Amino acid sequence: MTGELAVTQVPALRLPPVPWRDPHTVSPTQLAEYIGILERACEQNPRSADVRTCLGMAYAMNYEVYKSMDALEYAVQVEPEHFFAQLKLSELLYRLRALVRAEQETLKALDLATNAWELSLARKQLQEIRKLMREGTQKPEWTKSLTTPALFLMVMTIVLCLMVNWK
Repeated sequence: MTGELAVTQVPALRLPPVPWRDPHTVSPTQLAEYIGILERACEQNPRSADVRTCLGMAYAMNYEVYKSMDALEYAVQVEPEHFFAQLKLSELLYRLRALVRAEQETLKALDLATNAWELSLARKQLQEIRKLMREGTQKPEWTKSLTTPALFLMVMTIVLCLMVNWK
């Protein structure tokens, strides 16, 4: 019950406090409770980018990617000048290896940075994204035709069918 009060009474803070510092130490039950608290806080404060950002982060920790993306995109939509919403959206894209879009969104976050700490966070993330792009860890693009493997598979299937029917 005290968690609900803490989340609903933090309009002066940029982000509500989370009940843990290391995401690997939180139990699934505790995470589910915190997500419930944040969902109720979003219902009470539908235009709060802070609470939506926390909800998106909690969903991401719970491996609910689509819900996380929706919450973070909504936070950026509600408050386009919100640095952390923009940074966390770009971080999610980076972790999903959607590197081109992650770079675009991180550049937006870089423009929104208002102090040296925020600037360093965005720069470091941009640096990591560009490193991955240079090293080729993106999803491969198909440049070769699949005609030959498809034809081979079809021939092998026909041969196997003939062998089974012949006996």
